[in-house]
Amino acid sequence: MSGVVHHLKHFPKSCILIGSLAGCSILSEEHDLSHPDYIKLGAEYIGYSETEHRSDLRNFLKVDPVNTEWCAAYVNAVLRDSEIPGSETVSENPYMARSFMDLGYKVNTPEHGDIVVLKRGEPWEGHVGFYLDLKIIGGDVYYQILGGNQDNSVSIKLFRADRVVTVRRLIL
Repeated sequence: MSGVVHHLKHFPKSCILIGSLAGCSILSEEHDLSHPDYIKLGAEYIGYSETEHRSDLRNFLKVDPVNTEWCAAYVNAVLRDSEIPGSETVSENPYMARSFMDLGYKVNTPEHGDIVVLKRGEPWEGHVGFYLDLKIIGGDVYYQILGGNQDNSVSIKLFRADRVVTVRRLIL
């Protein structure tokens, strides 16, 4: 680890460590300069929780994070503030994770910044976030996802790759 710590613009207690998972959310060194602007914007909210930062998140998401499953609202807010069309352009239900099923185009191998839709619960349920990296742990493949409503906050979390429903690449 290079030991470089960047404090986030909106939440100075949170950090991004360059090159290590070491207890914080990270954007890895090899991607640091190549992060799409929308990933940089989304990362500014890492550490925001739905209870401690409810007002800030409500303003950003345009929904109340305490009363709404807000992973899709987070992805759409990041895209909206980056002037990129979100799932409202392809779905009547843009606040559902699976509303991203037809956004952009489908790819089989994710790249940094792609949108990943994951299985959760019932067939209509799911989770959505931005792909950052691939990790292999104990022989299992995981995707590192930047997303909202991950343990009730914006964070980077690992999800098993076998939960992936689709990976979508944005048309920029």
